[in-house]
Amino acid sequence: MILKLGRKLLLALVVIALIIAAGTLGYMVIEGWPLLDSLYMTVITLTTVGYGEVHPLSTEGQIFTMVLLIAGVGIILYLLSTEAKLLLEGQLQEYIGRSRLEKRINELKSHYIICGFGRLGRTVAKEFKAKGLETLVIEIEPVSQIDKDEFLIVEGDASSEEVLRTAGILRAKGLVSVLPSDAENLFVVLSARELNSELFIVARASDDSAERKILRAGANRVVSPYHTGGIRIANTVLKPAVVDFLEFATKTGNLELQIEEVVVSGDSKLSGSSLLDSGIGHDLGIIILAIRKADSTMEFNPGSTSLIETGDTLVAIGEISKLKELEDIAS
Repeated sequence: MILKLGRKLLLALVVIALIIAAGTLGYMVIEGWPLLDSLYMTVITLTTVGYGEVHPLSTEGQIFTMVLLIAGVGIILYLLSTEAKLLLEGQLQEYIGRSRLEKRINELKSHYIICGFGRLGRTVAKEFKAKGLETLVIEIEPVSQIDKDEFLIVEGDASSEEVLRTAGILRAKGLVSVLPSDAENLFVVLSARELNSELFIVARASDDSAERKILRAGANRVVSPYHTGGIRIANTVLKPAVVDFLEFATKTGNLELQIEEVVVSGDSKLSGSSLLDSGIGHDLGIIILAIRKADSTMEFNPGSTSLIETGDTLVAIGEISKLKELEDIAS
């Protein structure tokens, strides 16, 4: 909108300058006046101030003045009114856009905040959107209108407490900080943890020392893209079948097979039963790969006698429709 308004204003100024130049040249040719007198006569004619002629006008000069007055003043008034309309519409659209954004943010609850909209942040945002999660992005750099239409974006410094409050951090469920530098991510984690002690925070780190600092600052998890990427590349060479399987099972939108985690609530009939008695494998055809207990201990490849308890997280693999049935039973 700002770029469009700037071009319109520049065009209007060029047209006005051409009208003034044409008027000045006309008086110089028709009346034989000097440049300054011709320019002065053109300006007072176009501005309709009524100061009177600089010199007596000839018949041709009077006709030229009438044409200049009717055509020139009409064009200038039209251009000025158009620019005023564009300016007012731009301000109105900006105000309406801010109001809509504030309303949408105020309606968010248990949402996820992504700090940084680079390659990592964009990937996370798309994955969250594909999962149907309420997501808000904080980005300090200007973003395109296409991105604004696709994602809920707050432009600002993610390390600012005011910006985090605007993003609804007090009502948020989780925060992902993937800003370019470790120092920025550290500061975001400190600010976010201070504002919301219950928030689940995942942050990006480049090296081990930064990872330790970010964890001490309050992050629940820290991910190093370089370390993770290196392991994945190595495994792609060493264990290509395993990597292909994991990519297939964790890819968003895959309808055949998916790995999900399901939390068991206290009201679920699964609570207190063994894997065999739960019917998860027999009735739903789902395989439980692991059970994470409430104390964060992990039981891998649990047996049929393994007990499911309230607060357990089941790491399950199966068809999406069956996994949703399991989520309903577990909740």
